[in-house]
Amino acid sequence: MICNCALDKKAEDVVILDLQKVSTFCDYFVISSAGSFKKTRAIADHIEETLEGRNVKVHHAEGRQDGNWILLDYADVVVHIFCDQARAFYGLERLWADAERTEISA
Repeated sequence: MICNCALDKKAEDVVILDLQKVSTFCDYFVISSAGSFKKTRAIADHIEETLEGRNVKVHHAEGRQDGNWILLDYADVVVHIFCDQARAFYGLERLWADAERTEISA
């Protein structure tokens, strides 16, 4: 559902990292990119609104103010929405290279 929400708002390079075998703090990362701060905020807003409509509340959110890297923490799933340059700089996929990776397309 999170991936579909991101794709609804034109997120790019949507990836799920399965962290169940390599981490204990969450099960999955959902990572996506957008070409502008405005788009990262729109993606985050759509994800949050859709999940709240299904009684799933975000535990913690940060980064919305500057929009460069927005994090939405749903406990078992942590959503990362990056502007393109920030995603390349922080390289979460490289840091978590041992996690199973699934690319999601529209």
